[in-house]
Amino acid sequence: MQGASERTMERITIAIAGYGNVGRGVEQSLKLNADTELVAIFTRRPERVREQVPNVSVLQLDEPVPADLKIDVVILCGGSKDDIPVQGPLFAKRFTTVDSFDTHAAIPRYYAEMDRVAKAHGHVAVISTGWDPGIFSMLRVLGDAFLPQGTQYTFWGKGVSQGHSDAARQVKGVVDARAYTIPIEDALKRVRCGETPEFTKREMHKRVVFVVAEPNADAERIRAEITSMPQYFDEYETEVIFVTREAMRKKHARLPHGGFVFATGTTGEGNQHVLEYRTQLESNPEFTANVLVACARAAYRLQQEGRTGAFTLLDIPPCYLSQHSAETLRKEFM
Repeated sequence: MQGASERTMERITIAIAGYGNVGRGVEQSLKLNADTELVAIFTRRPERVREQVPNVSVLQLDEPVPADLKIDVVILCGGSKDDIPVQGPLFAKRFTTVDSFDTHAAIPRYYAEMDRVAKAHGHVAVISTGWDPGIFSMLRVLGDAFLPQGTQYTFWGKGVSQGHSDAARQVKGVVDARAYTIPIEDALKRVRCGETPEFTKREMHKRVVFVVAEPNADAERIRAEITSMPQYFDEYETEVIFVTREAMRKKHARLPHGGFVFATGTTGEGNQHVLEYRTQLESNPEFTANVLVACARAAYRLQQEGRTGAFTLLDIPPCYLSQHSAETLRKEFM
């Protein structure tokens, strides 16, 4: 299978559903991939997006596609809480899709629904792509395969957790919030040394939340509500720092993130091994967008083979993600 740089080929035509941080990241990523082309954007605000992207078809989310507009893959760029669970099955009825649904506990249920819908309508649905779930999922599987009785650890950060930031913004009196996830250095050191402790959440990560509060808001109440919030902050050491709008804009406008996956274990007569993978991202949504585009290529190839149903990165051969031919991959990447 040759890549776009190695032979002339028809471009994979891509549509974006949702034009937020991830959607704009996908738009930029498509410019870096010679075998892809952005042809449409589905959005709730078509007039506004048409002004920003004048040379692309802009449609309402449920609007019929013009007969002369060919879409190979739709990349779903909405949020995992409210958008993708609803939009995923709806778009899978009409198109081959890719998404970054990231609610780990709900992935089996979401996979089953997308698999059912995609198969019923003859499409491919690549779900839960990105770096975690996604790349980190692959690395956890590899670590378990290579060290079958070993121990695995995943650390996130230092970076902005968009879900935790959104949760903090729901507190009364909060104008804006940015929640950082920070790995505990001592825990990282212990794992790197080959130890296999059983950590609590508090022992692996801490949270630092920067908050812009409304004038005259009760800061101590806001602090207490954030630090005691179930499923988000209550199981972690959480520090709340109040800042001005200007400080938030200047110091916390970017969305960095990253993390580590470790696999530790022994082989043979007690030889110890530590596998470590690190991701360090200046822009979480832009990197996630690049993974989505690579998965759109894989989805297109699976569709061309006549495959249907749902897939994750665990189900896709790495060569399907690449622009390059199998011969080039063997020669230059092995």
